[in-house]
Amino acid sequence: MPKISVVVPVYNTEKYIEKCLNSILAQKNVSIEIIIVNDGSTDNSASIIRNYETQFPDIIKYFEKENGGLSDARNYGVSKATGDYICFVDSDDFINEGLFDSAMQYMLKKIDLIKYKCVRVDENYNEIERIDGPIFECKSGQDAFNTLYAQDVLIEPAWLYLYRKDFYESNNFSFPINKYHEDWAIVPFILITASTVVSTNVYGYNYVQSSNSITRNNNDEKIIKRAYDMLEHYDNLISRINSAKIDKRFSRKL
Repeated sequence: MPKISVVVPVYNTEKYIEKCLNSILAQKNVSIEIIIVNDGSTDNSASIIRNYETQFPDIIKYFEKENGGLSDARNYGVSKATGDYICFVDSDDFINEGLFDSAMQYMLKKIDLIKYKCVRVDENYNEIERIDGPIFECKSGQDAFNTLYAQDVLIEPAWLYLYRKDFYESNNFSFPINKYHEDWAIVPFILITASTVVSTNVYGYNYVQSSNSITRNNNDEKIIKRAYDMLEHYDNLISRINSAKIDKRFSRKL
């Protein structure tokens, strides 16, 4: 049975972390390890996590590091992963029971990238919106990108996919450090590079709309930095596509 490494970066999410970890531990009929990376939290997150580590020592691997941002924490977590597949769950979000079980048929086929769907919820976990998108069994990464780009409004969040670890590591994928919109910097290229991609009908990831969301921050300096970072990501994506053996129509689309 394939093993899943669930990477959970944590930074000051004491309000949400128990909901997040409980949802991962509730997964049935799968083998998992939960890699928790405490990225310099100053609240009570560490104490909560240590309690879980004591209860589930065979499942939870807990690491503490100085604050380096979401990308740095994710990259660190991946470096500790021993599973056949990797996924990311932000510590203020949670997943539905049965999510990983529903993807088992594709993991057994060693599909490079397995996409599921997102439900937006409020801070009280009330459903706001289900994000729809196309469903397909198996496409090449380039064909999958074409389909998702045309029909899906949410393709770039890193937490919407299971990644085959050998595929991920053999391509040396990593998230850029100290940048906003880090998912957009790398996920489209991962998608295009994949040999096989499936997009399922499973609404498995719950994205909590918190009041301190990056996209809701009105600080002028951060708004400007987000814009410059996004432009840099576009340029880097185009450069990577041009240097790889990938159909050049993708750089025109981006």
